[in-house]
Amino acid sequence: MITELVCGAVALVLYLNTLNADFCYDDSRAIKTNQDLLPETPWINILYDDFWGTLLTHSGSHKSFRPLCTLSFRLNHALDGLRPWGFHLVNVGLHAAATGVFTALCRPLLGGGTWSLLAGLLFASHPVHTEAVAGVVGRADVGAALLFLLSLLSYVRHCRLRSASRDCQTRGCGGLRAWTWLWMLGSLGCAASSMLWKEQGVTVLAVSAAYDLFIFQRLRFRQAAVILFGKKRNTSVLLSLSILACWGVLLLATRLYWMGNKPPNFSNSDNPAADSPNILTRTLTFFYLPAANAWLLLCPNQLSFDWSMDALPLVRTVADWRNLHTVAFYAGFSLLAFFGLRDISGHSSKAKEDSENSLVTNGKTLTNGHSYDPPDGHHNNHNTSSESGTPKTNGKSTHSGNGLTKPHPCTPRTAHPSLPGASTLPSTENVVVFSLGLLSLPFIPATNLFFYVGFVIAERVLYIPSMGFCLLVAVGARALYIRLRTRGPRGMLLGLCTGLVLVYSIKTVLRNQDWSNEEMLYKSGISVNPAKAWGNLGNVLKNQGQMAKAERAYRNALYYRGNMADMLYNLGLLLQENDRSSEALHYYKLAIGSRPTLASAYLNTGIILTNQGSLDEAKRTFVTCAEIPDENLKDPHAHKSSVTSCLYNLGKLLHEQGLQEEALSVYKKAVQKMPRQFAPQSLYNMMGEAYMRLNRLEEAGHWYRKSLGAKPDHIPAHLTYAKLLSIIGQKTQAEHYYIKAIQLGPSKGNCYMHYGQFLLEQSRLVEAAEMAERAAELDSSEFDVVFSAAHMLRQASLNEAAERHYERAAKLRPDYPAALMNLGAILHLNGRLQQAEANYLRALQLKPDDVITRSNLRKLWNIMERQGLRTTQGP
Repeated sequence: MITELVCGAVALVLYLNTLNADFCYDDSRAIKTNQDLLPETPWINILYDDFWGTLLTHSGSHKSFRPLCTLSFRLNHALDGLRPWGFHLVNVGLHAAATGVFTALCRPLLGGGTWSLLAGLLFASHPVHTEAVAGVVGRADVGAALLFLLSLLSYVRHCRLRSASRDCQTRGCGGLRAWTWLWMLGSLGCAASSMLWKEQGVTVLAVSAAYDLFIFQRLRFRQAAVILFGKKRNTSVLLSLSILACWGVLLLATRLYWMGNKPPNFSNSDNPAADSPNILTRTLTFFYLPAANAWLLLCPNQLSFDWSMDALPLVRTVADWRNLHTVAFYAGFSLLAFFGLRDISGHSSKAKEDSENSLVTNGKTLTNGHSYDPPDGHHNNHNTSSESGTPKTNGKSTHSGNGLTKPHPCTPRTAHPSLPGASTLPSTENVVVFSLGLLSLPFIPATNLFFYVGFVIAERVLYIPSMGFCLLVAVGARALYIRLRTRGPRGMLLGLCTGLVLVYSIKTVLRNQDWSNEEMLYKSGISVNPAKAWGNLGNVLKNQGQMAKAERAYRNALYYRGNMADMLYNLGLLLQENDRSSEALHYYKLAIGSRPTLASAYLNTGIILTNQGSLDEAKRTFVTCAEIPDENLKDPHAHKSSVTSCLYNLGKLLHEQGLQEEALSVYKKAVQKMPRQFAPQSLYNMMGEAYMRLNRLEEAGHWYRKSLGAKPDHIPAHLTYAKLLSIIGQKTQAEHYYIKAIQLGPSKGNCYMHYGQFLLEQSRLVEAAEMAERAAELDSSEFDVVFSAAHMLRQASLNEAAERHYERAAKLRPDYPAALMNLGAILHLNGRLQQAEANYLRALQLKPDDVITRSNLRKLWNIMERQGLRTTQGP
């Protein structure tokens, strides 16, 4: 137990520096913007949505059904909101627990001393785990691994009780058999839970079968075939394995049905090899990827948050030197498998075993380290039937140097030294086979063998397979230690193992720092995946307000991969926010050309065209966006939000053109398409305004109230609803909403302006003037506010104040004829006749056919002639 605690404590300590880390990379989508974590979202949604909050049956769903992991995120959110510390604490705790349980699994395989400690420390410190532990999204892998191990240990217990109940001759055998199958149920339940934490967890059923055959039964390849399919097959073992197989098929079938009987769709940048039309390229690349993953386990020197796009170039030809890596990997794997699975028979194998039959554990030498069995509890070597029903030794024994009986190598054992408390350990060959199974079987879903996956390499996917790697290293070190007969080389070997753990630990602590925040993470990935890293770094810099650096980062990303629609869009957005609309429009159109379904690019294109006065083109853009289907999209929620915004802006454009019926029709479509995370208050408010224009006041009031219900502090809805109440004669309530709007936005001049207009209508001129002055003071650069304030002051007969604000409005919009005409009129009233004449003439230059301006100018000239003032030659 001490070994397990030590390894778990090391795992905990190594990741303490992740507790203050922020949410990084995929954490944003899985946690910060995932609607399934919010308290107002029904809990049942977790069972119908994927890991990212998209409906499982949707064509754009990732199909990652991980309800238990999502549930853990929701509980984190319920306890402490979006504080990253709590999320990271759970991840670190799960890793420490998984390390302790893995070490407990290694004890009966390697012994409870040095070698199980080595395996546990390797697992605790391996740098490839950083993404799974330091990245909150990696909890899916860590939690699945813990349940994976619990399922496997439950099956180990089932095997032990199954053997004991078969040999039991007492009345208590019924209870023993009941416990045997209870442990089987526990194993199946943990396997299902592991799969519901992450899909990879279902592979524990295959690993359990490998444990039963090659560790518990200690079989070789030929023996496994006999015990399963021969005439003397072991029915109890066959039953256990059949249950594992049936449960696995049932889980997979249920999951396939639950996700809509369709595999997920991924973009070509997620998995370029899968999108390649060349069969040779796909084949060579898919063969190479396991070798690349194995290298990350062997030498985790270069790690990255993302390996998509061109981070790992495709293997296109047989002449590619990386094929040598592929050949070396599969050759080594095959040799190890042959070493473990070969059949041993006759005296030649006996001689080999006798030469390697010492094992050091806990610092003491034990004979019987490979494939020897002790006598039974009474120290007898009599005829006994094994679990397979094959006789052991016919009462004869062959004595080795340790005085123990060595049965025929092809005979399964009655004793099970792989279990805690047993006196012997499984052979090196058997542990090697099991290690290879633990390494390879959980990795099979990521091989593209049965279906294409949405990544090239994902370090967190290696969390469970790394158990097999760590066990394989430990058993290899143990075998080498046995062969080394002198103290010096053995000490050197132990020193190398210690050094490996220390190097891994240092690398892990340093790598954890990269996951402290997104800026550091993306900078660390530039050398591996420059396009993705520079693009994501640009987003971070933009959020920090470093616009020039963000623009350079986006352009760097496009230098490496020029057709990235997201980066083109992000660059356009940055340019638009910095009033470089023409450049932004260029990049939005490039983004649309690269990805015609990018609704957000259509939305911003339409907004720029509207501001430029290209209204017909803007309408066409909005309509095109609204017609884009949401099929096979990575983030359908974001797409629906952009489509809804397009419809909103289209309706607003029609509303401003006086086409209220058409605007209402568009608004209703927007309401139908609106996703649940869309903020609808502005849409509802505009529907109210359209109904107001149509004089359908009751319906207008309904939508204003809906707007306020969606967002009680929505200022525009307060103002428009107050105006409606004023029209229908509810003056007191109207004033309440005007005052409430001012309280919500005390720095917004528009609120004072609307309230001032209301006061003016009530003939409360002094108060109205105060509101107008306040509005113009707060929004001195807003033409509409300043112009309206001047108009209100004029109506209140405060002509001097009105003149000041008309002058300010004319400076803000010197090309707006109404501003110049009104400035001329107030100057006319205030007796500044020559200045009034100049402004009337400037207004006529902009709008020569304006009747009111011409009439006012004639009246002015008449007055000026009567006063003997010079006038400009009039029309």
